[in-house]
Amino acid sequence: MTEKRNPEVEPAVSPPAVFLERHSYRRRRLADAARLLPIIGAGLFAIPLLWPAGPGEAEPVPMSSAIIYIFFWWAALIVASAGFGIAAKRLPPREVNDPESEKWPR
Repeated sequence: MTEKRNPEVEPAVSPPAVFLERHSYRRRRLADAARLLPIIGAGLFAIPLLWPAGPGEAEPVPMSSAIIYIFFWWAALIVASAGFGIAAKRLPPREVNDPESEKWPR
């Protein structure tokens, strides 16, 4: 019970290309990396919690070292996010997708 399509009435719709264009691929990977920054930052900020500080353990890490560590990574994350912003501006703008490609789910 398959319906046969009439090519004159309904043109065959081909699925979108398997491979993305280079600039589109780079834009998506850049966005993926930018989304990982908060997770990486949370992990880096949590590392001082693992440093020994209890009695009877090794020499505790001074609070000044922990503060310097946190502010260093805080500044590094700001620089990294600014770098992602600059890289996103350098990429070519998105092209308007043809209406045929919007028919396929992502």
